[in-house]
Amino acid sequence: MTQITWSKSNSMFVAGLMMGLVSASALFAVLGSRGNTEGSAKVLRLAHGLDPNHPVHQGMVHLADRLAEISGGQMRIDIYPSGQLGSETESLEKLQSGTLAMTKTSSATLGSFVERMQAFSLPYIFRDHDHYWRVLDGTIGQELLTGLVQRDDGQASGLMGVCFFDAGSRNYYARDRQVTAPDDLQGLKMRVMNDPMAIRMVDAMGGSATPIPWGELYTSLQQGVVDGAENNPPSFVSSAHYEVCKYFSFNEHTRIPDVLVISAVVWDRLSPQQQQWLTQAANEASVYQRGLWRRSSDEALAFMVEHGVDVVYPDQTPFREAAAPLLESYADTPAGQLARRIIEHE
Repeated sequence: MTQITWSKSNSMFVAGLMMGLVSASALFAVLGSRGNTEGSAKVLRLAHGLDPNHPVHQGMVHLADRLAEISGGQMRIDIYPSGQLGSETESLEKLQSGTLAMTKTSSATLGSFVERMQAFSLPYIFRDHDHYWRVLDGTIGQELLTGLVQRDDGQASGLMGVCFFDAGSRNYYARDRQVTAPDDLQGLKMRVMNDPMAIRMVDAMGGSATPIPWGELYTSLQQGVVDGAENNPPSFVSSAHYEVCKYFSFNEHTRIPDVLVISAVVWDRLSPQQQQWLTQAANEASVYQRGLWRRSSDEALAFMVEHGVDVVYPDQTPFREAAAPLLESYADTPAGQLARRIIEHE
């Protein structure tokens, strides 16, 4: 057996090594403490497909700012706009698995995950803008947000609604003809979202519904693949469709809100205090964004008129009458039952 003989130099080396380890441990403890202080904020990643100039994106920026203020820096939202992390459907699927915290999605897209949300794609369930917000701010709206965790078959959706954002009303516009009544849609190929209800609505009113991706629509209008489309004024202007379509009709056939959604997995991991902070910030952001949307719509309308777009406000009665059979056909579905509650809401 080999015997190790310790010299004075060996002892000094070991003593120095031990002192160094103690000092390093103290230093790492300090650094770790600082890191926990600076990096202890709960970070939620929020992804969506809108441009950073869009009023809904700006509403989400306000949400992030208010959450940081309300929580005293203990919570933070990092926003990824312009589809950086995928489409609305892909983002919702990531929420279900808990790999993404939050997303902004159209309620039309949500209809593929929770059937009753398809009600917003049904035509003329809202009387006007005020009725729209009375519903969304009231009992029905709150039920939809919190009830989003459960699908209509009783199974968990993996999603939780946080708040609604204003996306205005959808209206018809066309290249060569003003749409003042359903008969004016006869013979027109109208671009719609790839949404069964949107397709059936245009067909019911006499048009020919043609689903085309949004990014391809300008060229499709320019080349005559479709004769027109439907959307809100800010989107009509930001997409430069006013360059091709000179007729815009405020027939307001649908009001499809955007919905801020959080992963149910992530929500359940938040403390009650964190949930309260997020809810407060979201409610404030919803109200703030409505003002942004109103100004954006007014500016878009002025821009449209300035650039030679013929804007009309037709009598909605013929459109509502044309849409009535479509509403009736959904009467016994979860979407139809929700639509009836909305229509009857004062």
